[in-house]
Amino acid sequence: MQNILNYAQIGVSIFLIILILLQQRGSGLGSAFGGSGDIYSTKRGAEKTIFILTIILSVLFLALGVARILL
Repeated sequence: MQNILNYAQIGVSIFLIILILLQQRGSGLGSAFGGSGDIYSTKRGAEKTIFILTIILSVLFLALGVARILL
């Protein structure tokens, strides 16, 4: 059981890294210092899907970590 959780967490972490790297650049702290002229923009289409998948995978990663500790 422990090996399955280990491999699952490794797989989720790889997909999480890929999704984080795919997200739009310039929407973080860099835009606070003049990196982007947009004041407010909504996420649409693929950007919204990537954002939601990132949240789901991060919660799954956390749950797998807690499950590894408890088992």
